[in-house]
Amino acid sequence: MKKIINSRPEIKESLIEPFRKMEDILSLSCVIGDSMERANIMRHDMKPKAADKKIIGPAVTVKLTAGDIVDCLDVFEIAKPGDVIVIEAFGETETSIWGGLMSGLARNAGVVGAVIDGSCRDTDEAKMLDFPITAKVCGPRAAHTAYSGRKEPLEINVPVTCGGVIVNPGDLVVADEIGVAVVPYNNLEEVYEKAQKQADMEIATREEILKGASVEELLAKFGRI
Repeated sequence: MKKIINSRPEIKESLIEPFRKMEDILSLSCVIGDSMERANIMRHDMKPKAADKKIIGPAVTVKLTAGDIVDCLDVFEIAKPGDVIVIEAFGETETSIWGGLMSGLARNAGVVGAVIDGSCRDTDEAKMLDFPITAKVCGPRAAHTAYSGRKEPLEINVPVTCGGVIVNPGDLVVADEIGVAVVPYNNLEEVYEKAQKQADMEIATREEILKGASVEELLAKFGRI
């Protein structure tokens, strides 16, 4: 058995806040993914299971062990307001590692969402709490921790693989109804500049389409559709 709990990395909120202000941008995960030339996009089956709201924030990562899924309650000692909890659960579909009480604890801690490469449950409670969860599946079987009392093996704030993407502590997670994109922390400024430029162009293109512009006119003006 092992338990590894690393401290939360230092994160400049000034690098995160501009992305939070993009919350109203349509298809935000697509815009972010395009700005990284289609890299760092999670698998298509990572979809919202609870509250209908975007998830935007730096990752606090959790790595579980295949075949021995435990509750990750220790993460609440690390997470800070604005964080996103990202869990590597090896795509486990029959054991849920996040439930309604976890959603309540996360909301109280100021966590803005959870992204789980595995299963969650109690999604009705999460909706009541207005807490967003993106996961591979949802199902009623709980982890064994409530019965065994065991909370390890568990690793917190280590590199994880979630939805086919490597996520490091502090990387930016952007999840919406379409999917999930992850921006490496060291690339935040570059990606934001590209994403905002693309978002502005898409808004302008959308307006031209509503005015009746043709494909040729759009390509001539914007260079892409």
